Amino acid sequence: MEENYKLAKWLNDEMTDEELKEFQSESDYHLYQKIKLYSSDLETTNFDEEKLLSKVIASKNQAPKVIPLKQNWFLRIAAVLVIGLGLYFSYNTFSATNEIAANGLKTTFSLPDNSEVVLNSGSEISYKKWNWDSNRNLNLKGEAYFKVAKGKKFEVKTDLGTVSVLGTQFDVKARKNRFDVTCFEGRVKVNYNKQEVILTKGQTVAFENNNKILFENVSETKPSWTSSEINFNKESLSNVLDEIQRQYNISINQKEIENKQLFTGKLPTNNLDVALQTITSIYHLKYSKTEKSNYTFEEIK
Repeated sequence: MEENYKLAKWLNDEMTDEELKEFQSESDYHLYQKIKLYSSDLETTNFDEEKLLSKVIASKNQAPKVIPLKQNWFLRIAAVLVIGLGLYFSYNTFSATNEIAANGLKTTFSLPDNSEVVLNSGSEISYKKWNWDSNRNLNLKGEAYFKVAKGKKFEVKTDLGTVSVLGTQFDVKARKNRFDVTCFEGRVKVNYNKQEVILTKGQTVAFENNNKILFENVSETKPSWTSSEINFNKESLSNVLDEIQRQYNISINQKEIENKQLFTGKLPTNNLDVALQTITSIYHLKYSKTEKSNYTFEEIK
């Protein structure tokens, strides 16, 4: 009871300096601090001591009992702590988990079933851990490479389409209005705008502006962007420059470039000068560095 009384005084800031120093030296002090932190924003309803006392006295089967004010205060504290911890652990259990790769960075992580994900620059994934084994669904913004462990259906949802698999290796990219999926192992089912395509090992498909623009075989065994270069297949110049911005975390200002030529090829993700010079030579452009990490592109006239 003495321990409960000390806890109540500490929570109510009623301890003297000497009492506080002694209390802070106890082994459970750090635990009390965490509990106080998690419950600090919660409020409880007013505790009506008189009403409770009247009910107790009116009971025929129980002897009259007066609850001391200090004990009353401790019960209120205990209720707040229990509610606070319950909300804290519920939030951490049921809330979505987010993984982010900022521009200029890539990140690799494992899902609860040990499926491996490599997230490309400027991309984000969210999923829920608590029911993952029975609901292997995640949301992707950007591009990611998946090595899926065997198990129930695995589904990747994007704003442009959905990819469903059982256990395989594949790449999904959803940028602007373009949706690319490449299968490196096993089979994947791609759903895009009421169209369904089954990909097997070594096949890729791309959709843009509600149309399928390519369905081809590929020789790579994994995405090129995981090995310091990025592959483009019939991509617009605008998309290529956007990807360069993400990979190098720079800003590119395009001055009314109207070249509609599609680009197919590879660019390095670890040498900015080579990447920029390759694009400018193919498209007859020139570029200048205006500020730190800011570049301007324009056509050569």
